[in-house]
Amino acid sequence: MHKTIFSYNVNGLRAAMNKGFDGWLQETQPDVICLQEIKVRAEQMDTSAFDRMGYRHYWFPAQKAGYSGVAVFCKDKPDKVTYGMGIDKYDAEGRVLRVDFGDLSVLSVYVPSGTSGEERQAFKMVFLEDFLQWIENLRKERPNLILSGDFNIAHAEIDINNPKKHHKMSGFLPEERAWVDKLLAHGYVDTFRMLSSQPNVYSWWTYRQMARAKDVGWRIDYHFATNELAPRIKDASVLQSAVHSDHCPVTVAVEI
Repeated sequence: MHKTIFSYNVNGLRAAMNKGFDGWLQETQPDVICLQEIKVRAEQMDTSAFDRMGYRHYWFPAQKAGYSGVAVFCKDKPDKVTYGMGIDKYDAEGRVLRVDFGDLSVLSVYVPSGTSGEERQAFKMVFLEDFLQWIENLRKERPNLILSGDFNIAHAEIDINNPKKHHKMSGFLPEERAWVDKLLAHGYVDTFRMLSSQPNVYSWWTYRQMARAKDVGWRIDYHFATNELAPRIKDASVLQSAVHSDHCPVTVAVEI
């Protein structure tokens, strides 16, 4: 038996709903969907469509209105839901939400962007180090982890259009890519790359210059799994036909 897990940066859930997100979710019916950049609180929108589909939904919005935030919708009731990392400066931005099902823990993760300037780039790099330490501590008690979300990093040249053009840009900086190397060296796998070496499979396109129509994108959305869980990964894909955001969903199927 498999559990299908999707991850989707919706770039504003209300905006995505206006583009047919709820109809798409009704069609695809993942067991779990991790959302990032929801930019809304549950009480600010009508969630009845999700209820009718049989989803339980858990929300961890940012304190700042209309900014950041993560959520998890799931068919089965989790054994436990954990909001945040216990680090105030990250939890105020709604960066991490964890749900546990049996021996499996799924985290919806939204890594800060560094594109707005040096201060936020520095914040991003500190977050990445703190996050790695935090998940390594979590892993001692919950070894079967899936880290699902927008990591705002294209790991390798295969994951980005025109890599030479972007090597000095936030999201493809050497130190960011080195962090992904370090994550993998700590015993995690990029589930999509574990199963596919296909190039030019992107999950995000800028809204500018018709980038999506030209397929000039970046793969910055992932499901990372611990090595302990890797043998149970049965499928992974990127759903580029979903067009409710500047991102598209990424999927993984886990044997349970």
